[in-house]
Amino acid sequence: MPTTEVSIPTSNATQSKGAEPSSQQPYALDFLLKMYNQMLHIRLFEEKLVEMFARGTMPGLAHLSIGEEAVPVGSCNALRNDDYITSNHRGHGHCIAKGASVDRMMAELFGKETGYCGGKGGSMHIADFEKGILGANGIVGAGMPIAAGAGLGITLKGLDQVVCCFFGDAASNQGSFHEAFNLASVWKLPVIFICENNLYGISVPQSKHQAIKDVAVRAVSYNMPGKVVDGNDVLAVFEAVKQAVELARKRGGPSLIECKTYRWRGHHEGDPNRGAKYRSAEEIAAWMAKCPIKRMEGVLLAQGADSKRLDEMREGIRQEIEDAVKYAEKSPLPPISAALEHVYV
Repeated sequence: MPTTEVSIPTSNATQSKGAEPSSQQPYALDFLLKMYNQMLHIRLFEEKLVEMFARGTMPGLAHLSIGEEAVPVGSCNALRNDDYITSNHRGHGHCIAKGASVDRMMAELFGKETGYCGGKGGSMHIADFEKGILGANGIVGAGMPIAAGAGLGITLKGLDQVVCCFFGDAASNQGSFHEAFNLASVWKLPVIFICENNLYGISVPQSKHQAIKDVAVRAVSYNMPGKVVDGNDVLAVFEAVKQAVELARKRGGPSLIECKTYRWRGHHEGDPNRGAKYRSAEEIAAWMAKCPIKRMEGVLLAQGADSKRLDEMREGIRQEIEDAVKYAEKSPLPPISAALEHVYV
């Protein structure tokens, strides 16, 4: 097997440099607005969850991706509708970017019958096969073997679909990471492994759970392309994933793309003060200043977008989220008999 070129810039090269995207490629304004709209959906959906959790009106926990919106949006816009994704415990953004409806997602979080999994899955286990969402997963690293299996199925059927597998930096320490990467590499499966490196595995910084600075260097061990991108630049993510998708569709095998980003909230909403016990206020503020949505706003305004239109879009989405909450609140709980359905022994 020939040696695959691996492009791995240093971590410093991934830092946000202002409003302008790293790309010099021309994009239609409607396409940019579409991605902006999707990032706003993710942000406002999760900000509503912050509010509801604080008030005690939402059951269970929520692992939020506020600050990371550019990764799922940039990635999923490089996919076709019939492509697949696998997600993890921080998966709201992945599902929304792949086309999931916020009303059914909200109903699932409320444990209601109208939710995507009938109210049984909750925040961490949303799935919609019709949208290509093979499932979020509360088990760290579990999405990688699922993605490899889906990729194998595509290959055996002779199709040209691809699978995007989202996971975090700490998940790359799991055995499932290496097993899935090995099989995907050996069999040239059409899988794009996307590491959302938000620098922490729960409360442990990457520097304490890995001896490497870039997860992407591990691609070398499996003879696949590896690349680091600025995870707060939606266009940089889009371009990197698009290139990997093109390779996979041509049966060129898998790729690893590491997106450097940051979660503004704690590990979950029960993690007090945005994880202030293990992160400094200065660090959080510095990353909030690199907001991917604000960055995209700058791009849109530079392209001639109307600021009033952007404001109206935000308010429209905000109302859509409020309507989703009402939908969830009015939806029925699953019947007791549903506890015995979809159970396999």
